[in-house]
Amino acid sequence: MHIEPGVVNGAKLVLSYATATGSLGLAAKMAYDTIRHDGGLQAFLIRSAMATCLVFFFFEVLPHYPVGVSEVHFILGTTLYFLFGAGPAAIGLAAGLLVQGLFLAPADLPQYGMNVTTLLVPLWGISILAKRIIPANTAYVDVNYWQVLTMSAAYQGGIICWVAFWAFYGHGIGSENVVAIASFCSAYLVVILLEPLADLAVLAIAKAMAPSTRNPILNSRLLNPA
Repeated sequence: MHIEPGVVNGAKLVLSYATATGSLGLAAKMAYDTIRHDGGLQAFLIRSAMATCLVFFFFEVLPHYPVGVSEVHFILGTTLYFLFGAGPAAIGLAAGLLVQGLFLAPADLPQYGMNVTTLLVPLWGISILAKRIIPANTAYVDVNYWQVLTMSAAYQGGIICWVAFWAFYGHGIGSENVVAIASFCSAYLVVILLEPLADLAVLAIAKAMAPSTRNPILNSRLLNPA
């Protein structure tokens, strides 16, 4: 989902600064809710650090391929949400993306505002969706395939929509740009199909290891109803 250098240039980058500010504001709100309702500041900091390390691993180690206007990544945003909660997942995505840009991909830094918006706004969306489709008396380890698929599809669909928006915003609706966007969207369908399976595998492991996963470094909702 990294927006490639050159997709949006010049004065048009100002919009990405505005959306990034709003997105980081959403991340701060999700972080505050986690600190207030799920373990306090210490647990939040530990979870955020773990999420950051995992995001960096996802970006750098898992397979990723340039397709069209962006790159296809296995971001596992819903996995981070289930394991750590919305706040730490948001901080992990924003910080992991920044660390990658600062130390390994400085060419991506001008696109940071677009990329962080692309990651965080869909995460905020699934944090709301989860409250609607997962009953309060259901721990996350007990969610079913369709609930996970719905959340994963919503998250990845949000990423696709944002990437398409930035590409159209930067280069218009010319045929070459439309083809590049379509190729990226088509490739991302693989992610939508595979990530729910990864989510379910992680949740199954957490359920099997329930005694050892009852600790403050993981989201309390992982094993306990709301």
